[in-house]
Amino acid sequence: MSDPGNPKIYLLPNLMTAGNLFCGFAATIKILEGALVQAGSTAATAQAAELLASQKFHTAIWCILASCVFDALDGRLARLGGHESPFGREFDSLADIVSFGVAPALMVYRIVLHEFDQTGWLIAALYLVCGALRLARFNCLAAADASSANREFKGFPIPAAAGVIASVTLCMLWFDERNRDIGQGKWVLPPLMVFLSWMMFSGFRYPSFKALNWRTTRSLPKFIGILILLVFTVVNYQWMPAVIFISYLLYGFLRPFLSRKMKEEIEDEVEDDSLESP
Repeated sequence: MSDPGNPKIYLLPNLMTAGNLFCGFAATIKILEGALVQAGSTAATAQAAELLASQKFHTAIWCILASCVFDALDGRLARLGGHESPFGREFDSLADIVSFGVAPALMVYRIVLHEFDQTGWLIAALYLVCGALRLARFNCLAAADASSANREFKGFPIPAAAGVIASVTLCMLWFDERNRDIGQGKWVLPPLMVFLSWMMFSGFRYPSFKALNWRTTRSLPKFIGILILLVFTVVNYQWMPAVIFISYLLYGFLRPFLSRKMKEEIEDEVEDDSLESP
């Protein structure tokens, strides 16, 4: 029996969680650096300052997306080795509130919300508080029934919410680099953040895809399809992450209307549950 006063810290899963936290902190630093560059610019240096700030925000976005990757890996490594633990769950939540709560809220505030006097920081704070409540509710559900909590999420998960914000912002910055107008596009972010705040604490259920692991098998057509999707995403990295995250967001609305067979095809629960059984 493990000692509750001296919890076991499993190396690889918690290293992934530490990577998640590091990327979230790096994203926060880059956002602050971009804000300082913009604040210190003059009329003569405005164009150069905006270019440099845009580069800082780009780096912050990639750090948030990297946090999503680390967050996906830590749980899978823990389940693969049978090393899920209360310590890992709590550490993961603490990392998530920085990477997927503070960093996205600060980024949207710097890009557009600072133009509002009080409403701006209230919207950012709403997102952060709802994200923290979402994580707390997940931990309570996981403590009561870990298998059910791992099978599906109640409410839109905060890593995916941060992924939506980061990927949509990345897409808009890409339009700006191609001499397109980002001025109107940035106004999408405040209502999107309010909507995601509500979705995180809503009753919509989302598949966790946590059954997918290193032992998961696929037929050759499915394998080729996944490979093509990965290659297409890498080639079109400016906008494909937004398509993927928004598709996952919309799936929660469509899921109740899908047949059980169709959900099993998409979520692969039947095949993967057998792989996870002891």
